[in-house]
Amino acid sequence: MSQTRAPGVGAPGPEVGRMAADPRRWLILGTIGLAQLMIVLDLTVVNIALPSAQHSLHFATVDRQWVVTAYALAFGSLLLLGGRLADLLGRKVTFMVGLAGFAAVSAVGGASTSLGMLVTARACQGAFAAIMAPSALSILTNTFQDPKDRGKAFGVYGAIAGAGSAVGLLLGGALTEFLSWRWTLFVNLIFAGIALAGAAMLLKREPARGGQRLDLPGAVLVGGAMFCLVYGFANAATHSWHALSTYGFLAAGAAALAAFAAWQARAKAPLLPPQIVLDRNRAGAYLGMLIAGAGMFGIFLFVAYYLQTTLRYSPVMTGFAFLPMVAVLMLSANIGQIVLMPRTGPKPLMGLGMLIAAAGLVWLTGIGVHSGYVSAILGPLLVTAAGLGQVIAPAVNTGTFGVAPHDAGVASATVNTGQQLGGSIGTAVLNTLVAGATASFLTSHLNPATVDAGRPTAALVQQAAVHGYTTGFWWTAGIFALGAVVCGTLLRPGPLYPRQARTGSPAQAANAQETTLTRSPIAR
Repeated sequence: MSQTRAPGVGAPGPEVGRMAADPRRWLILGTIGLAQLMIVLDLTVVNIALPSAQHSLHFATVDRQWVVTAYALAFGSLLLLGGRLADLLGRKVTFMVGLAGFAAVSAVGGASTSLGMLVTARACQGAFAAIMAPSALSILTNTFQDPKDRGKAFGVYGAIAGAGSAVGLLLGGALTEFLSWRWTLFVNLIFAGIALAGAAMLLKREPARGGQRLDLPGAVLVGGAMFCLVYGFANAATHSWHALSTYGFLAAGAAALAAFAAWQARAKAPLLPPQIVLDRNRAGAYLGMLIAGAGMFGIFLFVAYYLQTTLRYSPVMTGFAFLPMVAVLMLSANIGQIVLMPRTGPKPLMGLGMLIAAAGLVWLTGIGVHSGYVSAILGPLLVTAAGLGQVIAPAVNTGTFGVAPHDAGVASATVNTGQQLGGSIGTAVLNTLVAGATASFLTSHLNPATVDAGRPTAALVQQAAVHGYTTGFWWTAGIFALGAVVCGTLLRPGPLYPRQARTGSPAQAANAQETTLTRSPIAR
């Protein structure tokens, strides 16, 4: 078999493999984990605070979506550019710039006096998060080279990536109820301050890569593609799939994405080197993260709706209701990474994890108008969390494995892009399906007994809402089942580190892995 390695692909060179483990690596993990938690929870922490913010700033209900969408648009659009900047300028620089900028615009957002000021601050948060997130993950990738330590580190990181949205719901509810909606933004100053201090003391500055050019046409194309896709799906969630602003932006996004792929194949210094995504394992990991993101955001969205609108939970109680799920997801992610991943590799873990999550969603379809939390919600959430823990952490690990250090940033950004785009797609598609199912139920059950003063009775409205949620859970189960097929088809069997190479350096192990995978570009 050929042992030729394509440029930019492969494990860190032998000099990295022989490098002694950084004795401060666990403190670095804590710093990175705190920054990642801040990024992920900011996707949801503001959601529960929106009614209070709306009342304070006097904006219309129809405009509330922009407070959430602005963050997602900027974050999703700029991730690949942020990843490449980390590779070119040095990860410590981009990580600290992202942290400082995120903190500054969070303070501006918390002090907002108008909707425009708040939306602008949220967009800037997304932009700085897009600089920070790839830097954080690539620092983790290059800090943890030993397979055992890497498994532990990615178990923690994957647990944070999966549980951050639920933590955001809890934190957002508590801050809004006991302090003010503004503290859902001010709290980032605390997170960022601690992370900045840790980064300044623990991270080593890397020299910038002189002579390297940024792929500006690629950055424009992929940024435009991600913006159009995220905006199109977000618009579909709040308006209609038939609206010009929906299908027009989706079509433009697809065209820009195709143009980006064509340009990357011929660019001299591509923003996303094709060989990174042509590796079967990494391609499977990126698609697995996209699918998991689509299903996971649907779970948080509709379970939160059900708890608050049907069971009448307060925002704080809704957040606490997700805590058992967070705990199981973190436990599952660490067991999968530390105990199972070295033995089985990602293929069985991610495939089985998707099926377990699907089973949890099928169980969740048994909810009713008068269901109890313990009897109808807790069990399905725990099962779903156990499955997701086996998907997210292995996907993050696999999506960054075997990539040269100078491409770690853009590979890390691709993982984040998959989760962000998946969340946008899942929210839009599932919202549409749930709304349609709710409306159909209302229409088909209208009769003299279910109408009061020309309107559906409260009981019928609640039944219709629950029917809509269960429809969404069925479709989410289908999404996870599709994920099992994708992971089972694309991912290669066996551990990332071949058994016979585990006694050598991580670089030697990864080299041995790659030597066996050079039959064709897509087979790699």
